[in-house]
Amino acid sequence: MPLLVMKFGGTSVADLDRIAQAARKVQREVERGYDVIVIVSAMSGKTNELVGWVEGTSRFYDAREYDAVVASGENITAGLMALRLQELGVPARSWQGWQVPINTTDQHGAARFVSIPRDHIDAKFGEGMRVAVVAGFQGIGPDGRITTLGRGGSDTTAVAFAAAFDAERCDIYTDVNGVYTTDPRIARKARKLERIAFEEMLELASLGAKVLQTRSVELAMRYNVRLRVLSSFEDTDETSGTLVCDEEDIMESKVVSGVAYSRDEAKVTLVTVEDRPGISAAIFEPLADAGVNVDMIVQNISERDYENHPGAVTDMTFSCPVNQVDRARKAVEDARARGLIAYDELVVDDDVAKVSVVGIGMRSHTGVAARMFKALADENINIKVIATSEIKISVLIDRRYMELAVQALHDAFELEKA
Repeated sequence: MPLLVMKFGGTSVADLDRIAQAARKVQREVERGYDVIVIVSAMSGKTNELVGWVEGTSRFYDAREYDAVVASGENITAGLMALRLQELGVPARSWQGWQVPINTTDQHGAARFVSIPRDHIDAKFGEGMRVAVVAGFQGIGPDGRITTLGRGGSDTTAVAFAAAFDAERCDIYTDVNGVYTTDPRIARKARKLERIAFEEMLELASLGAKVLQTRSVELAMRYNVRLRVLSSFEDTDETSGTLVCDEEDIMESKVVSGVAYSRDEAKVTLVTVEDRPGISAAIFEPLADAGVNVDMIVQNISERDYENHPGAVTDMTFSCPVNQVDRARKAVEDARARGLIAYDELVVDDDVAKVSVVGIGMRSHTGVAARMFKALADENINIKVIATSEIKISVLIDRRYMELAVQALHDAFELEKA
């Protein structure tokens, strides 16, 4: 039989009533002739509770025991979903990561997939099972210990199973009914997209859109897994939601498909850094070692007086999440103390936001940057940093202007129009 992967997030399985609602959606797909692999998250709030228990027990906890505790939330949901399906007369069985087995690396808390053998689940389908309910977010490492994949890992689990089992499609059920041109809470004119290309979705996810986990989109693009994002709380059919697919499956794309934002950004500047070969590596290697997620990087001629700096000097600016500023500051100051770099001052602006426009149509159209910058200028919004790629333009602005900027850009590119 054709196979479908269905993933239900935490809000979709938040209690027994919602698990029952999700099970009825699975039952309908079985009645349409599909075998189904269901990937479930922990009930809403349960993972945070489990993490709190770990941190309340051990300040410097063993990551292996952390995974053993935190992975239990998905195990509970999987068992309850299988029981509900059985009550509906659907032959179903739950599977924990080690039972499949979902083989991963040994990086506890942020493991990566190594392999997902099909043998066990295929054998059960052959014996009459119609639904395999798999606990998301978890696997088993080379040493036989439970591993977890990091927040949002159930999305990645669903895509990995769709790729491994050659699924017809991977449906991601969540609390929104698709991917929108921007956050509807900010722009009332935001429109749900019928289709969006993998590359666009990947950029939107990495730039702050919360609909899909970034790694899941990367995996879907690599293995050309057709993803559909749709609501758990609405009646749906095969035309519902938003299809995330290959660019070739989209007849005509708008120049800009969406506006993304990230509220909690910080801008860090090293003033009067020596301008020489290797200075960038000397700055960013310690940041990488410290786990700082650097995003936008700009190098400028320093504005400081050259009389005190006989050699060439530069200012180096980068952005990072605001909750990583202290880590970034320590990494840079330690590098200076070890003599790896020299600078006059480290300036942090932790009151900025990143706003981006994304669209594969930007490859073949000119004037997008000019249109974006004019829209911001018309609202008297100053741009602090600019970064571009083939299909996106991102700017850092004062955080207080973030919502105004999103609305202005949504209007400027007329994203409310199909």
